[in-house]
Amino acid sequence: MRVFTETAPFGPARVPSGVRGAIMRGAMRVLVIEDEERLARLISRVFREEGYAVEAETNGRAALRRALSGDFDLLVVDWMLPELSGVQIVKRLRAAEVETPALMLTARDQIEDRVEGLDAGADDYLPKPFAFPELLARARALTRRKADGGGGGSKGAPDRAVLEAGDVTLDPVRHVVRRGGEAVDLTAKEFALLATLLQRPGQVFTRSVLLDTVWGGSSDVYTNVVDLYVSYLRKKLDRQSRGEPSRIRTVRGVGYTFEPRPAERR
Repeated sequence: MRVFTETAPFGPARVPSGVRGAIMRGAMRVLVIEDEERLARLISRVFREEGYAVEAETNGRAALRRALSGDFDLLVVDWMLPELSGVQIVKRLRAAEVETPALMLTARDQIEDRVEGLDAGADDYLPKPFAFPELLARARALTRRKADGGGGGSKGAPDRAVLEAGDVTLDPVRHVVRRGGEAVDLTAKEFALLATLLQRPGQVFTRSVLLDTVWGGSSDVYTNVVDLYVSYLRKKLDRQSRGEPSRIRTVRGVGYTFEPRPAERR
């Protein structure tokens, strides 16, 4: 049984040049620009587990210097940064004719803010808080668009955008959940919690990891909120269960796992 527990210590994510060259040749390269270290760790970890080569910067001016190299396939850029904002970074990159796709992350959710970010040259916009499957789906769409020559490729949905386990499906882009074909109405936190569990069905997630992933590790939130939201989620998903055991199983003393077919579990 695999248990998803802790993150690696945060750092600038630089590796020796020879090793880095070998890694970079075989993987999409992502620069995460985020000054909140806990969130930067989480984003970097999620991308690495999907096979991306990830580097990180917490300072806007330093991030701009690295992004100007054009060595990256994707930039994940927070709006609020020390020295230079995410919007300023993207503007300067576009002025320098660096066309690396940029995905803007921000807690600002007004239409005017989205327009400002996109007009600055960002390719997509993801408001906080967000579900990591949606972040990955948008990243795949942007990197595929670059590989296809700047938007002239497939117009279909992003690869593997829809998560599916048993009779439960979750579309992170359209924000739709279905069980047995019937829609399940979830709040933003319930959706993010289910999306995290569905990323790796059968894997056990500790409460602390779920707290970090869904609530951003806020010091104002206690781990028992995870139990509360799992209870909410079970009630909504199990309305269509026809008496079957809950898909979300408690692993006592550890955390939770999503089992696609609990009836077959020994």
